[in-house]
Amino acid sequence: MTLNQLRYIIEVADTGSMTTAAKNLFIAQPSLSKAVAELEKEMGITIFARSNRGVYLTEEGTRFLSYARQITEQTELLENEYKAAPPPKRVFSVSSQHYAFVVNAFVELVREYGRDKYEFTLRELKTAEIIEDVRTHRSDIGILYMSKFNREVLRHILQTQELRFEKLFTAKPHVFVSKTNPLVHKKSVTLGDLKGYPRLTYDQGLKNSFYFAEELHITEDSPKNIVVSDRATLFNLLIGLDGYTISSGVMSRDLNGDNIVAIPLKSDERMDIGYIVSTDMPSDAMTERYLEHLKSYIANYSG
Repeated sequence: MTLNQLRYIIEVADTGSMTTAAKNLFIAQPSLSKAVAELEKEMGITIFARSNRGVYLTEEGTRFLSYARQITEQTELLENEYKAAPPPKRVFSVSSQHYAFVVNAFVELVREYGRDKYEFTLRELKTAEIIEDVRTHRSDIGILYMSKFNREVLRHILQTQELRFEKLFTAKPHVFVSKTNPLVHKKSVTLGDLKGYPRLTYDQGLKNSFYFAEELHITEDSPKNIVVSDRATLFNLLIGLDGYTISSGVMSRDLNGDNIVAIPLKSDERMDIGYIVSTDMPSDAMTERYLEHLKSYIANYSG
């Protein structure tokens, strides 16, 4: 079955005549009749019945015609969309753990690009998905962190996937809480201080190894745990349930407002936040420019 055969069927049905349809289609009438007969044989149905006045649809032909029209109409939509003008070229794609500074740099990159047509992609994902995106070149770059706890495992995984990690900056761990949380008046907190509060962590899906966690001290015992999949939900729960999450302490008031506060966490851990890229593809100019925006935002961050 081909699109041309479906178009032939529609034209014959609309005109009620093989001769007229052939003329409209600019093909020989015997060729049209042969194409229709071959389609009927392939589908195992009789689409048209013949009479002295021409041809008409059978009952099963009428049903077949409705499907044929759907297919050709969808094909025309695709052709109109992509043949009339080429789709926007993908400019840049980044996959990341849930960091506001990644979004800030992305916003600056898109603003700077300033073209009428483009396709940028920003995906906040699970750690394993970030690695897979960069490995398959779905994303130009991936943003994640390493620590003493996960560094050896992640480096091994990246090496086997022909990826490399480049550090952007080292962050001391902080806890994010709402500005109404009782802990907010402390200059710093300990893991013990957090025991009575719900711990919020990002879902890592089927590959939920502790080494893929976005939060430090993930193996620390916590009696209250809530797993979420997106940053907006996490912040809402920080406010609504007096929860906490452990992160870098780098926040964006432009994106998150003033309702979330970062408090230093007493810990011997550090977060080396950086990016991963493929070792078999050099970074292009857009990736390099995005990294410049990232580094600029981090360098100018004042809390």
